[in-house]
Amino acid sequence: MLDLALAAFVMGLIALGLRRPFLWVLAYLYVDIVAPQKISYFLLASIPLSLIVFVLAFAGWLLIDDKANSRFTLRQGMLLVLLAYCGVTTLTADSPVEAADKWAWVWKALVFAIFLQLTLRTRLRIEAAVLFMVLSAGSIVITGAIKTLASGGGYGSLHFFVSDNTGLYEGSIISCVAVAIIPLVLWLTRHDTVFPPDWRVRLFGYALAFACLLIPVGTQARTGLLCVALLGVLSLRSAKNRFLYLGAMAALALVAVPFLPKSFTERMQTIENHESDQSASTRLAVWAWTIDYAKEHPLGGGFDSFRSNKLTIRTRDAATDGNTTAVAVSTFEDQGRAFHSSYFEMLGEQGWPGLTLWLCLQLSGLWQMERLRRRWRRRAAAPGAGPERQWQAPLAGALQHAQLVYLLGSMPSPIAPRIASSSTSIPRWPRPPRWAAPWRTVS
Repeated sequence: MLDLALAAFVMGLIALGLRRPFLWVLAYLYVDIVAPQKISYFLLASIPLSLIVFVLAFAGWLLIDDKANSRFTLRQGMLLVLLAYCGVTTLTADSPVEAADKWAWVWKALVFAIFLQLTLRTRLRIEAAVLFMVLSAGSIVITGAIKTLASGGGYGSLHFFVSDNTGLYEGSIISCVAVAIIPLVLWLTRHDTVFPPDWRVRLFGYALAFACLLIPVGTQARTGLLCVALLGVLSLRSAKNRFLYLGAMAALALVAVPFLPKSFTERMQTIENHESDQSASTRLAVWAWTIDYAKEHPLGGGFDSFRSNKLTIRTRDAATDGNTTAVAVSTFEDQGRAFHSSYFEMLGEQGWPGLTLWLCLQLSGLWQMERLRRRWRRRAAAPGAGPERQWQAPLAGALQHAQLVYLLGSMPSPIAPRIASSSTSIPRWPRPPRWAAPWRTVS
């Protein structure tokens, strides 16, 4: 039944795209985030679903869509250069077979990041893209939240739709993404026109935001706790009464602590004493190896270059008994450990040029969102400004907060190639667009 339900939904979405080709773009967002072909046992698993929807989305825009307001930007050019550079390093990779496997999906993510910006030319399309990304990720988040409430979760043991430790189904990555989409969820509860905000929309949105906060608890990923803390700080910028906000956050944290699983609090304590945790010590050892590797290979070693690493990892565990503290030092060897960081992943695989280009993309996105936020905030405050000028600045702020959470969460998580959503920006209209009847149609 699950296979039939998934296949019916995907095929129905593709069929609707025959009338409104932009729906194929949304279908690709759904397939790329949820990966229904992984959940399916037979029907969708037996076809190259991601490639099919990708081709449909591009062909629909190229052959049918109106391209009047589409334009190629500097950031798209940077993505194109990064795509070409990744292609070159793949040809000269240290692990050519594994690099080719990763290139098979990386190029689609990069091309789609370039292509998506050409299609988002109306308010409805922007809202639809945000809505699809939030609800697609939300389908995974809600599943994890229900299991967390039922069992308390556990590190490496909270399974979502599938028992797969890759992509959004990996604990640290889904924790980062869950927290990152909270600003977009809250924006939709205030400004969405696809589902006009009423008590039902707000109730679902607040429940989804709560579910997002449960994911770091269920996965027990330290990344998630850091992301929650950062989002709390970022939210101060838009809080009307900051002291009341800080007091409410502190009170909420105190109330929540007794309800947290003991295993969660014990794992969070390893943030301070990372030397006693084998996982944290391994990350530090891999990062040190990557820096040394980049000195010998400044242009990178191609995808999956970590497979050549050999590490000597030391852990220190201090136990105090009265006035005596005993320190136990353990040493073990390991090899072929993944980078466990987007920054070091880019450095090891694409070298200093790739890392520099990736950082420039991220920084330019943050700067562009800040420019848009300030510009539309002034326009929203102008005399006679109507509702058509009230949604842009909050969306720019939400995207900026989401990207900052992503940048923090990607420090201990290798999610650098999946930059389609973080590279998308609101179109930089030279003047306030005249929202007439045509924008209500997803064409």
